[in-house]
Amino acid sequence: MTFAHRAVPIALLAVLIDSIGFGIVLPVLPTLIVELTGQNLADATRTGGMLLIVFAVAHFFAGPILGNLGDRYGRRPVLLAAMLIFACDYALMAFAPTIAWLFAGRLIAGIAGAVYGPANAVLADVTPPEKRGATFGLMGAAFGIGFIIGPAIGGLLGDLGPRVPFMAAAGLAAFNATWIFFALPESLKPENRRAFEWKRANPLGAFAPLFGLKGALPLLAVVFIWQLAHQVYPATWAFYAEIAHNWGPREIGWSLAASGVTMAVAQIFITGRAIAALGEVRTVMIGLSVGALVYAGYAFADKGWQVYALIGFGALQALAYPSLNALLSRMVDASNQGALQGGMASIASIAAILGPLSLTQTLAAGAENGFPGAAFLLASALTLVAVVIVVTFLARHHPPAHAPVAERSGDPI
Repeated sequence: MTFAHRAVPIALLAVLIDSIGFGIVLPVLPTLIVELTGQNLADATRTGGMLLIVFAVAHFFAGPILGNLGDRYGRRPVLLAAMLIFACDYALMAFAPTIAWLFAGRLIAGIAGAVYGPANAVLADVTPPEKRGATFGLMGAAFGIGFIIGPAIGGLLGDLGPRVPFMAAAGLAAFNATWIFFALPESLKPENRRAFEWKRANPLGAFAPLFGLKGALPLLAVVFIWQLAHQVYPATWAFYAEIAHNWGPREIGWSLAASGVTMAVAQIFITGRAIAALGEVRTVMIGLSVGALVYAGYAFADKGWQVYALIGFGALQALAYPSLNALLSRMVDASNQGALQGGMASIASIAAILGPLSLTQTLAAGAENGFPGAAFLLASALTLVAVVIVVTFLARHHPPAHAPVAERSGDPI
């Protein structure tokens, strides 16, 4: 596999390291919340949801600012600052004496914005439009590989205490900042930079490049609904696994690692080829349909082997987001790719506010009434709505935007 620009593998590795740090802490989060609050698992699920909401609210306002700062000053300084702040955030959470400290850490992390928006802008800067879908797929693969390594390590480190994985995550974030400083070249050409404008850096202004484009509003609705449903994983998985299957940090870590394996395989070996053969729209439809089925399967799974079977089949849901991102990236010019990714980050942040609020409450209420899979059933219903929008609007009014298969390589890059 060859890369069009040396910034691509560096950006992918930055996301990989960051996702390892994120994945490390997930298996122990329920234990740490219970330790700090004395709550039962159902109530700890609600607290975990509020932690995610604090992060998402901060990121909703900060994400577009970071995207527009990237369009003005370049991607590299934004990525570097984000990772330095994340290193401090994980260290703060590692030594949190009360639950309030965890909330403060999530607020700081939301402002930093993580690396995904600026890293996607790097890929858009250096990748030809017809190959962006496959390259964005590799971004998903990097995140997936991080979820192979991170949760597995987190589950093992959790045996040493629920705070140890946070210390490891802080070290990884610091290493990532060092790596970005020394290795990442600036990808935004001077001629493609533009002045920073506050009106474009607010959450609604971040969507401005998309509002006037034909087909953008249905596509944005699909992105939002998909992100909303997909919040069921970060918001509820660790709690669902412990309540429904009586899994501890080690078992939760291995299940998340298995999910990372399947995601990476799909993104590396399937996404690019699927887009080349079927086009972005049909590939989106496949990813969404599989997602709806898998969510429903988790809702009623009562044995561990069923969960792992669903994890394997669910790899194909990873086709959805890179294809959606590729479609939207075609709709804006080079000087607005950062603003686009800021807008996508805002969509994700709105979903990350509403998703944990609704999904954790649904899981907790279901658990209290003997149905811990309730949140996944809600996610399935939401995804079916997205499928209906794709079938009704996109497939009819926005035909696949890709070159004939004969003119394109089957290689993902």
